[in-house]
Amino acid sequence: MSPVLPLLTALLLSAAPDPRLVVLDAMAAELDRSASRLQLEGYERPFYLGYQAREVSARELRGRYGAVTSDFTRRDRALQVDVRVGSYEQDSSGSADDVLVLGPEPPGWSAPREAPLDDSPQALRNALWLLTDERYKEALAAWLKKRTRDVFRRGDPARAPSFSREPPVRELDPPRPLAFDAERWRGAIRQITAVFRDHPEIFDAQVRVEAERQIRWLVTSEGTRLVTESLLYGVHLTAVARAEDGQLLDGGRDLYAPGEAGLPSTAALVEAARAVAGELEALRRAPPIDPYTGPAILEPEAAGVLFHEAVGHRLEGERLEDDKDGQTYRGQIGQRILPAFLSIADDPTLLVASGQPLNGVYRWDDQGVPARRTMLVEQGTLRTFLLSRKPVKPFDRSNGHGRSQGGRAPMARMSNLVVESARRLDRAALKAALLAEVRRQGKPFGLVIRDITGGNTNTASWGYQAFKGTPRLVYRVDAETGAETLVRGVELVGTPLASVNKVLATGEEVRAFNGFCGAESGFVPVATVAPAVLVGEIELQRVARAMERGPILPSPWQQEPGPALRKAP
Repeated sequence: MSPVLPLLTALLLSAAPDPRLVVLDAMAAELDRSASRLQLEGYERPFYLGYQAREVSARELRGRYGAVTSDFTRRDRALQVDVRVGSYEQDSSGSADDVLVLGPEPPGWSAPREAPLDDSPQALRNALWLLTDERYKEALAAWLKKRTRDVFRRGDPARAPSFSREPPVRELDPPRPLAFDAERWRGAIRQITAVFRDHPEIFDAQVRVEAERQIRWLVTSEGTRLVTESLLYGVHLTAVARAEDGQLLDGGRDLYAPGEAGLPSTAALVEAARAVAGELEALRRAPPIDPYTGPAILEPEAAGVLFHEAVGHRLEGERLEDDKDGQTYRGQIGQRILPAFLSIADDPTLLVASGQPLNGVYRWDDQGVPARRTMLVEQGTLRTFLLSRKPVKPFDRSNGHGRSQGGRAPMARMSNLVVESARRLDRAALKAALLAEVRRQGKPFGLVIRDITGGNTNTASWGYQAFKGTPRLVYRVDAETGAETLVRGVELVGTPLASVNKVLATGEEVRAFNGFCGAESGFVPVATVAPAVLVGEIELQRVARAMERGPILPSPWQQEPGPALRKAP
């Protein structure tokens, strides 16, 4: 028996029923009606229906220049309807190219994707009715096109089934109220952004504090009935300046927590602002560096971005079955794809790493499959892929990684990507190994990349298989003395297979890096957990430099106060 059934029973019998169950019941009622009656005469009825609603309640404050500039509250609900015609072995699902016709689109009408915020069963059922009807017609068109295509194209016996069979689940999370101390954060924003008044060369700085609560309902024709809740809080500090040659420089911090109490204190955030200001002022004085190829140490945040972009995205299952994708690792199960001392897992059940709560945590994915730790690469050997309910040969079941944002269709995505190493060196030994490799290659210097803003990658077959990262803090390490000099003006680039196979060793310290990842199914919260890595060869290219002047006049708070600027007595 599910551990939540007593809770469900108590809620159903209580005087004040849980309003979330009103939504769930309305979704289930409309799904049952469609499953039993929806059929266009002369055509097949759906073999699978899935309804998902996601409510987002958000609170956000922003500030600049020592003042609050925005106070924002949002609440909305988005619907996602999955209608499949055919069978689990071959169904109507596929890319938009399977149903779209070239040329201008004829005038028409599309069903809205928004669900009513009022807990009105009839209004919700009406929204689902319209969207289901639209999705059913699209599914029929896609299914007929697939069957027609089979007449002209030989079938692929190695092609995986269209949809995996998974047991239904029933779960009801306890409510998680969205707490937000607006007065505290207004005061904090004023104090944090006021720090930059003492740094005239930093012409803009912003703090954004946000809190978000998500409620997700999922019902399927297989019997799944799921209500989950999650909270995520964040403080985002950004600041910008210009170097003398016009290059735009940015710095900042992104801090996340699953609850308001987990966010840093105002005093800690003020210190973070001072650190960011110091980094930007140092970058303004730092010399630009020419494009570089050679050894480098990537600190944990940068190493996490490397593995996320170069490896993680290429292990997302749908990409291995998409003919328009590069399919980097297709057919390589059981083969070595990384140095033998490296392993990679993805673990949505991991709550904390190195004392840091992780963003990519969930218990059930967006297709109702239980989340679980998945060993992707073991001692350099590829073991499996990130899998949604779209099977990938030789695997026929999901491993709980179907994820999406809002009303988008789920696909296999990363959650908490964990890089593990059996070849670990302390900080001093890792730097010594860097210098030894620099001298072996006859290079005048190596690099240490200490901070990075994020990255992106291209996996499509029509493009170059490459990734890019944007370092914030890069240090040139002299080959003879080991002296470190801050430099600027480069981006980290590379091809995935070459870059990750040139990792020579890793550091002992492991750190977590939280953020959001954007892909076809939207933006989802993720984390990477990684040590520093020593790479035998990394490539840096010059960033585009906008040769623009900074502000002509000094900031008003930097000049001697006149009558309008003097403080009131």
